[in-house]
Amino acid sequence: MDECCSKKGGEIAQLGAKQDQRRVLLIVLAINAVMFFVEFGAGLIARSSALQADAVDMLGDALVYVLSLYVINRGAKWEAGAALAKGALILFLFLVIVVEIVHKLINGVPPSSNLMLIFGSLALVANLTCLALLWRFRKLNVNMSSTFECSRNDVAANLGVLLAAGLVAWFNSPWPDIAIGSIIALIFLRSAIRVIREAWPQFRASRPSTS
Repeated sequence: MDECCSKKGGEIAQLGAKQDQRRVLLIVLAINAVMFFVEFGAGLIARSSALQADAVDMLGDALVYVLSLYVINRGAKWEAGAALAKGALILFLFLVIVVEIVHKLINGVPPSSNLMLIFGSLALVANLTCLALLWRFRKLNVNMSSTFECSRNDVAANLGVLLAAGLVAWFNSPWPDIAIGSIIALIFLRSAIRVIREAWPQFRASRPSTS
């Protein structure tokens, strides 16, 4: 009886942990979805490729959290598969930023540094909130680890946007926006490689063996 109760208590604790994950992911999903529309609109008005790229990243994160919610309670294979999908999504965002940088090189116009500072700061507050919510789950499993990785990338990207805004205002040139965008792109590339490299062995190990 004691052993049975002990096992049941452990199952309840695991279920509670899953519910905690779901609640946190729903919150960060809502934050990122709202911030995508806010920041992308600001990026269009400010003519800032950095803000637009960061907004696309917000949209990517919203999709990432949908994936994370979908695989909760579905087992290691699903969690590793979702992590692989997130890695591919991060890689896609890297390519989006590269395209934006090329466009800026061809049609470079200095963006509005004031709007970049205002909405870049708002995005930073939003992403720091998400990072704080995800912190205690960062090493729970490969699914939550890759989700935390995405959120951490967002904070780095936001800091880059703010730095670009300051430099654009100082030099009245689009080049800081281009330079920071390039750095953000490299961060995404590194993160995509890391997430895929971590998730692929777990995905393969979780697949049923055929004889």
